[in-house]
Amino acid sequence: MTKEKAKAISLKALVDKENNRVIFAESDEDFTDVLFSFLTMPMGTIIRLISNHNQPPTVGIGCMNNLYESIKNLDMQRFWTEACKTMLLCPRNGAAPQNKRLKLQIDDGELPTYFLCPWTKDFSSSGHKLLSLYHNAVCECGQLMDWKIKLSEMTVPKFVFDARDRGVFVKGLTQFIITDELQVKPSSLEASLSVVSKLGLMDCSSIEEYNIDIGVDEVLTLLKCSLVSKKPLTETLLKQNSAPKFGKEDFDQNIYVESTVEELGSNVDGMIHVKLVISKSKKMVCYAEASEEFVDLVSSFLTVPLGYIIKEMQNSISKGSLTHLYNSVQELDAEKYLKSNEHKEMLISPKLAPDFSYENHLLGIEEGLHPTYFFSDYNHYTLTSDGQVPSVWRSSILTVKDPKSHLKDATRGGFVTGPTMFTVTDNLIITPISQVQSLSLLNKLKVPFSDIEERIVHVGSQEALRLLVASFVSESALTNAFLREPNPV
Repeated sequence: MTKEKAKAISLKALVDKENNRVIFAESDEDFTDVLFSFLTMPMGTIIRLISNHNQPPTVGIGCMNNLYESIKNLDMQRFWTEACKTMLLCPRNGAAPQNKRLKLQIDDGELPTYFLCPWTKDFSSSGHKLLSLYHNAVCECGQLMDWKIKLSEMTVPKFVFDARDRGVFVKGLTQFIITDELQVKPSSLEASLSVVSKLGLMDCSSIEEYNIDIGVDEVLTLLKCSLVSKKPLTETLLKQNSAPKFGKEDFDQNIYVESTVEELGSNVDGMIHVKLVISKSKKMVCYAEASEEFVDLVSSFLTVPLGYIIKEMQNSISKGSLTHLYNSVQELDAEKYLKSNEHKEMLISPKLAPDFSYENHLLGIEEGLHPTYFFSDYNHYTLTSDGQVPSVWRSSILTVKDPKSHLKDATRGGFVTGPTMFTVTDNLIITPISQVQSLSLLNKLKVPFSDIEERIVHVGSQEALRLLVASFVSESALTNAFLREPNPV
């Protein structure tokens, strides 16, 4: 048996042979946990994974792909620290401690590494008690934090095995049925007959049972299909490689957002001010001229968990099946089927990973907390987390250094250095401001100078959330967030 096969998850699927579609799959906690973990994944991680996955279908997720490539192409000098760029391109998951227990690991990002200032060894010193989870950090004393140390997990041995302890988000020994469009329901005859009935199947003559092994490749294909398709299980399990390529027509939802654009020169305190360059005849945003605060906001979309975006979508339409997955978690009785109410909250209200928020973050998304780290001189030098350190050890509690800051600043800044101005296109391509480039863009869009209007938009928390959703469901994020007119009745 190969390593890949050993890691595979076995599923039973009921297939409608006549229409070549999956009716539903039956799964225990292993596959259901992997499916639910999609909701905890930051958008930057999703873009990176599906971009590196060579299996079809190919997908573009609104403006997120452009945003990701823009950050990748920005010069490192545009960021406060080297870690800032890494955090946007390879964001960490707020549910990482849970996800590392999944049977199939699809996130191939680097595991956290731990760095200390060399002076940390001196227990007589009251300072130098910082811990960095990124390399090339600078201690408050000015020293490079280049002493790499391994985290020693102190676990209490468990003497009683209980099969119900299996599972990451759902309880062990629990069976679920998963429909083609990713509705997850506790397994029952009533639930399965309901699914069959909705598909108009009157008997079992065209139904066949398939036993299918799911590996990492299949899970990544399922993740891609779930973003843009109403039949992701069929396209994944039956390997329908002829599935359509998903592009602009699948995401440009023509969503209506009430216009918040005001006249040039107006001022609203506590908001980010952005200049929009608009085509009056086409009623679209050509591009925006914005400061680093706006670029911080937009680039932070890559760090936001998928479940948070689905939660905020409300009436916006998505071509994919993730709304069904999200609603399934909401409807599940946590006491019966999930590990706890806390685990349910991880899925329907996922948090940013620790250190991924910043001061005055307009999205208002909650940030997770670091465990408490202890540094001790037991067995030479030891780093532990959230464990009791015996009193016979000399130990210190470490403070995790904000990777977005060179020094231990009182304020928590964003990712992009400033003061700097940037050009942000309608589909969220970010570049340092250049009038030559801006005029070239107008020429490419075939917008004459006489058709241009400049306005100021004030971006607060509501506008930030609308822009987040628009960037996920549309290839014209700025237009959809700030200019979209109501569709005629």
